[in-house]
Amino acid sequence: MIGIYGGTFNPIHYGHLRTALEIKEILNLSEIRFIPCYQPALKDKPLVSAKARFEMVQLAIETQPDFVCDERELKRQGSSYMVDTLASLRMNFEQQSLLLLLGMDAFESLTQWSRWQRVFDYAHIVVMTRPKNSQIMLTDFFKQRLTKEVSVLKQQVCGKLYFQKVTQLAISSTEIRKLLAQENSPRFLMPDNVINYIQHYKIYRNLNASQ
Repeated sequence: MIGIYGGTFNPIHYGHLRTALEIKEILNLSEIRFIPCYQPALKDKPLVSAKARFEMVQLAIETQPDFVCDERELKRQGSSYMVDTLASLRMNFEQQSLLLLLGMDAFESLTQWSRWQRVFDYAHIVVMTRPKNSQIMLTDFFKQRLTKEVSVLKQQVCGKLYFQKVTQLAISSTEIRKLLAQENSPRFLMPDNVINYIQHYKIYRNLNASQ
C-alpha cells in the first residue's frame, strides 16, 4: 500500500512529517509519496515557486528512505486536480492500493473538489483525525464506502473510506510564514535543513502570511 500526501507544503513542517510517519507505521505502508501541488484549485497560487516548495520537501524527507517527493503536478502545471494525479498514479501502480491521506479540514471540503466522487475510482481515502475528534456525520455516499478494517484497504486497490487517529501537531504553515516574514526563527517547527534553505534564498521575506 502506498500513501499519497498532497498539498502546497508552503512550507513543509513537522506537522506534515509526523502524521505521515505515524500513518505509514500504523497502516504498514510501503512508502509515502509527497506531491506538492503547482496551483491549488480552490486557492490563490502561492507566490513561493513550485520549484522551491518541491526542493524544501526533498530536503525535509531526505533521511527517510520510504518517503518520496513526486513532482508530477509540478510537471503538469496548471490547476492541480487530485483526481488527475490519482489517475496518473494508478497507471504507475496498477495493482497496489493507493491511500489518499487527508486531514479533517480537507475531507470536509472534499465535495468542492473537481470530480470528487471519482477519487474513489483510483484510491482509498484515509482521513487523519485528532484523538479527540467527535463523531463525524457522513452522507450515504460516504457511509457506503466506510470501512474500519485495514485488511480491506489491502484487499481492494481503491474505493474505501477509512478514519485513522494520529498525533496532529499544532503547527501551521501560515504561522511559520508569519514568523519568517518578521525575520523570527521557526526552529523546532520544521527541519533545520529546510530553514537553512529558506534563509539562503531569502524566501518568505516581505510576503503576507496568506501567500
